[in-house]
Amino acid sequence: MRWFLGAGLLLALSYVLHSDLLAYAMYALLGLMVVSRWLSGRWISQLHARRECNKLTAEIGDLVGVNLELVNNGSLPIPWVLLEDVLPPRAINSRPPGLEVEGAHVQLAIVRGGRNKTLRYQLRCHRRGYYQLGPVIIETGDLFGLHRRYRVTTEPDFLMVYPTVVPLAGYDVSSRRPMGEVKMSYRLLEDPTRIRGVRAYVQGDPMNRIHWRATARTGQLHSKVYEPTTVAGATILLEFHRDAYDPRHEPVRSELAITCAASMANAIQQMGQQVGLVTNGRDAADRIRSEGWDPQQRSRREARQAGSMLEQSERLRPLIVETRHDAEQFLRIREVLARVEMTDGLTLTELSNETASLVRRDATVIAILPKVDDEVIVTLSSLRARGFSVSAILNIHSDTEFAEAAGALLAIRIDAMQLVDESSIRTVCQHFMLR
Repeated sequence: MRWFLGAGLLLALSYVLHSDLLAYAMYALLGLMVVSRWLSGRWISQLHARRECNKLTAEIGDLVGVNLELVNNGSLPIPWVLLEDVLPPRAINSRPPGLEVEGAHVQLAIVRGGRNKTLRYQLRCHRRGYYQLGPVIIETGDLFGLHRRYRVTTEPDFLMVYPTVVPLAGYDVSSRRPMGEVKMSYRLLEDPTRIRGVRAYVQGDPMNRIHWRATARTGQLHSKVYEPTTVAGATILLEFHRDAYDPRHEPVRSELAITCAASMANAIQQMGQQVGLVTNGRDAADRIRSEGWDPQQRSRREARQAGSMLEQSERLRPLIVETRHDAEQFLRIREVLARVEMTDGLTLTELSNETASLVRRDATVIAILPKVDDEVIVTLSSLRARGFSVSAILNIHSDTEFAEAAGALLAIRIDAMQLVDESSIRTVCQHFMLR
């Protein structure tokens, strides 16, 4: 618009000065700008792109191939097109990077009418996460640079990179005892709050065991059968508040906690026991904006912002995978662990108060903690007071710090194991299997 305004002022000045040469130049410039503006709009409207990924779920170390095809549906050739597949900056630019680009995801090309151009690149997965691939930003314009047009196109794809699972090599978890208290062959103790069924009355049954409704309905005495008091399986309590982790050790310590949680869940499921997960981290999917793009952007910066992931989320809801025995349970937990991110939302105490009523009492609560302070001690002590069996895995590298933290937990009768590095995960898992 400024070009048109300037040309119009100069054209008016040429009439005042009676300069035919200046007027002719302005007419030529105005004609050029009109034609270039029309061509730029025409070119951007006839461009379309589509993306193909060879897979959208991957393991750490995998290569993901991406093919991006740009199609010119019009008959006019386009002298230049800048094509970019937007990738999440936090994954590409972090050190170490979560995703490493092999090849180029940006290309400058000439596209003839009715033809297409293909952009190929690969992504090497270095860290678990939930990554948005795309959308595509297309930029074109006239040869003189007077008019540029931007367009955001193609739906994004979402790549899920699963966390590492450390197997218990050479260790037969199926032959070991249940997590927590041992389930006895004889029911020495029964829980009167959990009725399993009804049986015929046997002489010697106490009066409080008689099931009066069944007795009245059948005309014969019947007694209640209670569930035995046992603890089997575990609910993993993952502390993922940003303030709990030292920034100097990130993302190493937080990723180690994720690996430990995934490995522990896998080992428990292999034992045929129930397992669940509770964490105060946030789901990366909550940050992703995938709708409402404006296809006509005024600048490349606006186009990038329209196709990027949100950096913040105000959601303060804990992530919960209900504790249960299910063949698909480990897969659910692993997907949540792939997407979880640190947050400044719920603290460990708030998480405990929010989810305590949803956690099963017949499973051990295993807390994975990066530090132990007064808040942690009060929270775990409160869980014990509510009747939960509680253990802790301390994600602490220093032996001195671990000894101090483990001593504080031992004072409230909570067993603790040290998580030093990935190689120590096997030791930690075996400790809980054999106790």
